[in-house]
Amino acid sequence: MLGGPVRVTAAGRTDAGVHALGQVVNFTVRSRIPADGLLRGLNAMLPDDVSVTAVEEAPLDFHARYSAIGKTYLYAFSTSPARNPLRDRYACHVGRPLDVGAMAQAADFLVGTHDFASFRASGSQVATTVRDVRVCEVLSRDDMVYLWIDGGGFLRHMVRNIAGTLHQVGTGRLDPTDVLDILRARDRSKAGPTAPPQGLFLVRVTY
Repeated sequence: MLGGPVRVTAAGRTDAGVHALGQVVNFTVRSRIPADGLLRGLNAMLPDDVSVTAVEEAPLDFHARYSAIGKTYLYAFSTSPARNPLRDRYACHVGRPLDVGAMAQAADFLVGTHDFASFRASGSQVATTVRDVRVCEVLSRDDMVYLWIDGGGFLRHMVRNIAGTLHQVGTGRLDPTDVLDILRARDRSKAGPTAPPQGLFLVRVTY
């Protein structure tokens, strides 16, 4: 559409199977095509599993990743006894009721600035594992349970590892206060398993 190669930069990577409702991508082009023309043209050419919802001009120093000041994620559990094939790509089917109150209590302990080393992917190398979580809530509706988490930044697999740990709280395998011990341990082996990718959604990136 633009007559040459275009280098794009995304706000972050999502693991295979994870969904992005609000991914942000920036690129620099020399073109007279207005933003609304780019929007129509991109959606006409992209595959069906990608949709561009907005295009706007940004300052030349804008960077989709490094200019971000926060991200919001949602993780979805299906507690229906019977698996729903229509949800398989968009929720983790656990097939039993979860103690949402206990999960919410445990989630409260994760709000604030903490060392989340226990919740990072095994083997990942970062300068610091301290992160600021502004919101961590567990909500339910019908046979769905949702983890809603917002923060300044996240470690690799951090949200999925938190979801897996809160699932164990919801099933009674862990007590809500065990999450405090897991945080203090700074040991990935102390936390729950990594929740499957299909339940995770990148909801939005904040600038």
